[in-house]
Amino acid sequence: MRGEPENRLLACAQVHKSYRLGEREVQALRGVDLVIDEPGFYGIMGASGSGKSTLLHLLACLDLPDQGTIELAGRRLDQLSESQATEYRRRGVGIVFQQFNLIPTLTARQNIELPGMLAGEPASWLRTRSDELLGRLGITDRADHRPDALSGGEQQRVAIARALLFSPPLILADEPTGNLDSVSSERLWTLLAELANEQRMLVVMVTHEPAAAAHCRRAFILQDGRVKTIIDTEGLDAAGVAGRYQHSIHAA
Repeated sequence: MRGEPENRLLACAQVHKSYRLGEREVQALRGVDLVIDEPGFYGIMGASGSGKSTLLHLLACLDLPDQGTIELAGRRLDQLSESQATEYRRRGVGIVFQQFNLIPTLTARQNIELPGMLAGEPASWLRTRSDELLGRLGITDRADHRPDALSGGEQQRVAIARALLFSPPLILADEPTGNLDSVSSERLWTLLAELANEQRMLVVMVTHEPAAAAHCRRAFILQDGRVKTIIDTEGLDAAGVAGRYQHSIHAA
């Protein structure tokens, strides 16, 4: 189609997803169209029930759309077989959760290396890679500490390092600072933006916080299961994003 980028990094076209809750059908996504052409840090915002988490689950191949297409770097995620989806989740995408999801009996280093251990990677490679990630995320001195000896911000950095183990082209972050204080949150948003730029990777974060979205290149606003508008956040602070967001959701 004329005017459409040839090498779209991420493209969702008319994505629909519904669920059954008892006798009721809930339409979580009602035709999402979303295109990202370049690596970077991007946000998905919306009220509770707007479809943010559902979209993230589809991008992670934790579920499949009922209709529509999802394409990452030319690969159709909605057409992956079960085994292909498993391999994609292992190496093709990194997921960072609000609850950290660290194994409490393992050290920070062991938590980072765990996906590689399960994949049968050599111990020497895992040690080198975990050292590299611990250093980049500023937690080398916490390598041998278990999660209960780490602050919330340190635990989330361990979770990010684990997500980066295989250098995936896509990182998905689901409200990653929901359990952090404002200072730790600010540091984490800055870190995600830096990693996206340094590694030339795509980082997509679901958030309800304008302060978080202000760190992103653009924020896609979901409402009633569709992308209502896109906010270019360049030059905007949290108040600026909040103002644009409120205007967009109340616009006709």
